[in-house]
Amino acid sequence: MDLGLGGARVVVTGGGANIGRGIAHCFAAEGARVLVVDVDGEQADSVAAELRDLGAPDSDAVAIDLTTDGAGAAVTRRIVERWGGIDVLVNNAGWSEPGWFAQQTDRALWEKTIGVNLFAAIDCTQAALGPMREAGRGAVVFLSSDSAFGAIRQGIYGSTKAGLISLARTVAREHGRHGIRSNVVAPGLVVPPDDAPVGASSVWARGKDAMFTPEQIDSVVRTQALRRLTTPTDVGNAVVWVSSDVAARQVTGQVVAVGGGSSMP
Repeated sequence: MDLGLGGARVVVTGGGANIGRGIAHCFAAEGARVLVVDVDGEQADSVAAELRDLGAPDSDAVAIDLTTDGAGAAVTRRIVERWGGIDVLVNNAGWSEPGWFAQQTDRALWEKTIGVNLFAAIDCTQAALGPMREAGRGAVVFLSSDSAFGAIRQGIYGSTKAGLISLARTVAREHGRHGIRSNVVAPGLVVPPDDAPVGASSVWARGKDAMFTPEQIDSVVRTQALRRLTTPTDVGNAVVWVSSDVAARQVTGQVVAVGGGSSMP
């Protein structure tokens, strides 16, 4: 099925590693033009080069800290100047520091997580809505998480991811009249493939065991109906589908869980 994304102008934030990289790869396979946005410029450039080899010869990268003032506007300005507009915004940039809620009392940790996970998505979406309204169409996808529905050692992260669901539905209700669709993809646990680079700024840079031990990963898999780990490509395929005006023309304000049945919102 042709998803109608050939030549589409797509922004993927946090596109330098793991889920973001998988999303970017899936858009490239559809022939889209992808702007890879990441705080790690080297990783962003590397992924953009991969996309050009995968069938998206016009892909590009921009290195930016999305928590800084004006970052969302700068990203939108870049894609509009580069390709004349924006068709899809994927708010994927995220940060997590797992820990017990009662012990994570450091305000700076809360502020960093909120800044990366929630405010960056707010800023980028507000900036992208202008050119999307002018075009009379567009798709915004927010990457939430199973943690949005409550998870052990994910109190801060889950709170921000729950906020994205509310934000996505507000955007859907307010801007559907302008032809803009807004949806959520909520992955389960996604561990970077062993051969996938993540870069020094990634939450995975310290190694998988620093985030989740093998025992913790196994315990997550046992809660899933399908009993298998979710891959970046699994998430990317769902994002591409919900971004398509052909396949998901009447889909807006929805949460698509991609975690093998670990959550069923």
